[in-house]
Amino acid sequence: MKAPLSWLREYVDLPAVTAHEIADRLTAAGLKLEAITSYGHDVKNVVVGEVLAIEELQGFKKPIRHCQVEVGEAAPREIVCGATNFAVGDRVPVVLPGGVLPGGFEVGARKTYGRMSEGMICSERELGLSDLHEGIMVLSEGTPIGADVVELLGLRDDVIEMEITPDIGYALSIRGVAREAATAFGSAFLDPADVSPPAEAGPSYPASIADPTACDGFVLREVQGFDPSASSPLWMRTRLTRAGVRPVSLAVDVTNYVMLELGQPLHAFDAAKLTGEIVVRRAEPGETLETLDHVVRTLDPEDILITDGSGAISMAGTMGGLHTEISETSTDIVIEAAHFSASGIARESRRHNLVSEASKRFERGVDRELPLYASWRAAQLLAELGGGTIQPGVTHAEVEVEPVRISIPSGHPARVAGTGYDRETVIRRLEQVGCTVVAGTVAPADEIAAKLAVTGDDMLTVTPPSWRPDLTDPNDLAEEVIRLEGYENLPSILPAAPAGAGLSEGQRLRRRVGRALAASGYVEVLTYPFNGERDFDNLQLPAGDARRRAVRLANPLSEDEPLMRTTLLPGLLKTLVRNVGRGFGDVALFETGLVYRPSDGAPATAPVLGVDRRPSEEELASIEAALPAQPLRVGAVLAGEFERSGWWGRGRTAGWADAVEAARTVAREAGIALDVRADRHEPWHPGRCAALYAGGVLVGHAGELHPRVIEAYGLPPRTSAMELELTRLEPLMTGPAQAPAISAYPVATQDVALVVDAAIAVSEVARALREGAGDLLESVRLFDVYTGEQVGAGSRSLAYTLRFRAPDRTLTAEEITAARDAAVALAGERTGAQLRGV
Repeated sequence: MKAPLSWLREYVDLPAVTAHEIADRLTAAGLKLEAITSYGHDVKNVVVGEVLAIEELQGFKKPIRHCQVEVGEAAPREIVCGATNFAVGDRVPVVLPGGVLPGGFEVGARKTYGRMSEGMICSERELGLSDLHEGIMVLSEGTPIGADVVELLGLRDDVIEMEITPDIGYALSIRGVAREAATAFGSAFLDPADVSPPAEAGPSYPASIADPTACDGFVLREVQGFDPSASSPLWMRTRLTRAGVRPVSLAVDVTNYVMLELGQPLHAFDAAKLTGEIVVRRAEPGETLETLDHVVRTLDPEDILITDGSGAISMAGTMGGLHTEISETSTDIVIEAAHFSASGIARESRRHNLVSEASKRFERGVDRELPLYASWRAAQLLAELGGGTIQPGVTHAEVEVEPVRISIPSGHPARVAGTGYDRETVIRRLEQVGCTVVAGTVAPADEIAAKLAVTGDDMLTVTPPSWRPDLTDPNDLAEEVIRLEGYENLPSILPAAPAGAGLSEGQRLRRRVGRALAASGYVEVLTYPFNGERDFDNLQLPAGDARRRAVRLANPLSEDEPLMRTTLLPGLLKTLVRNVGRGFGDVALFETGLVYRPSDGAPATAPVLGVDRRPSEEELASIEAALPAQPLRVGAVLAGEFERSGWWGRGRTAGWADAVEAARTVAREAGIALDVRADRHEPWHPGRCAALYAGGVLVGHAGELHPRVIEAYGLPPRTSAMELELTRLEPLMTGPAQAPAISAYPVATQDVALVVDAAIAVSEVARALREGAGDLLESVRLFDVYTGEQVGAGSRSLAYTLRFRAPDRTLTAEEITAARDAAVALAGERTGAQLRGV
């Protein structure tokens, strides 16, 4: 909404403040400032001149005139001009040498077309008044010669442009902005809608409302004998232009002017083109209308129309029809003002992708009482400026609407704001908004008000004004009190933290996992939880794989990814590719998030319930049954060097073992040791894939990705990945993490090299050594794997370091040797391992 400051000052007695100070007060009241545009402040040395003589210069391709212009100086000025719409004796605006026009355009004396030109005669556009530039601006007869044009025409003005939110549609008018400015400055407000239409002397043009849900108020007035050649006055065209509306013709300009002034959209029909009674109704199937923009529109049965005997003549509240528009021959005019359904106009506007100044106001809600007054204001302007005669009578079709009454405890605004507002302040602020406040509960106390009431509060019954349809419940009223009292006056008080149990074990685990992976060199990412069928193909998932069964979104962000993810890997792999493509070749990423796995027998879609009541237990159960399982997982991908190269030597390329170690890092934070077993599971390489078990439960997989997956996503060679389900780890946790006991006694180390069959898994050997060594074993670590002639074909040597320590004493050599031998014996019994060299 663009509000010229000169227009605002007509309706509110503002103090001598700048446009920026006014904008600050309006912003504090909730009208967000977009811009302040100044007009005419740079214009200088523009005066009124009288044309004394005109000489037509010959020999040029266009008309050129050499004029003698009296400007109130000792001698007339000589000015060369190309316009021909003025004559000797006319008064015109003249920029003298050294003068400045809008935009900083300086005018000087110069020789042109063989004559000296001492200034410039101006058009309206050159003065910044309107877009008219076809000819010179001719002032009225008797305008004082030499007078300052800036003061005479009011060139200097400031326009405050505000963003109007959907809940304050009343501010899409000078009336609404002026009311807010008056409240902000505590100044007197002169309501432009405070006009006095004559008593209704019977109906005007016949009209009726066929659908009360589409329109509850419809007003028609007639103006006859209108002069279609009459032009809009300069002051009206200037205000419309500065308010962002293009002047068209007097009839159209008047309706736009009243809309900007009062906030009530109007429409003017050519009475000679109307047939029979005007009826407001919904569209019929297949009905069409050619609108003012020369587009033939097929109407929807939900569209709201204004019709006559010939059919549709206007899309209500959106755009008029071409057939009944005001033309250059229209002398009899029917002015229409109405109160249409806000939701109906909003849907109609969006359905036809047709947003107009009228629809923007109707969909936000206009003053239901305005049509009578706005139509009379428009009729007065048409009669005054266009020479028409207002016909007696008015057609006023309306549907009775029960006024809104809101019961509110007087202390409710204070409790919402967390500060003290006494009862008098609440009543005063609500009355400033325009509400009628009555002590007690006139209307039956509603359920909301009863819940808000506190012992000691007295109840108030508030009737919002007709221009505030957004005020519907106690919280709306509380917001008005707080807004007018000033948001800046609200105390900044941190709420006291309630007592609680702190984080759950599952929450602590998730935080520890994130910190541990970050400390291991991984970077956390957050990807969209959406996949497409193409991702399942790229992962090489077989046709019957459970991961292909996914929840489909009803309204996906992308048609390529309409499914909720069943695995974290696609998002991680795409992020890795994006990083590599931008020059980061050594990447290690992880993500913690939910996946969505539909249950067998679950309905394809969840039921859609109404909002008029609380769902029943059966309905809640049906929604629950349709929801997919949502386990929490952690995934990691890595490519390039995991240990960086440098002056110290070559680095180490990331491999499947690093993916397995990432899974072990996660499990250690849960206090669980993973059992790693060879497996074949897409999308991993069949020979480099590990299944991860915890307590006999499969919790995830890790390893190197299949070459076809790497090719499908464009990944670096030998990319590895891990995915582990935290939801399955949490039940296996033994409780809160306990700090390990630290022994003060020395450690004893023993190295053993065992020769085993190459098919034996390393984890089986380590498990046997751990169990056989007993409680004295502190850790077991594999530090070498050897294959070659010395161990024979089909075998390999596994070298382990065993660390022994007792919590209460220094171990003897006999104890250490006995524990080591017991570990080797159990490994030999379970896996056939033999000490190397024996």
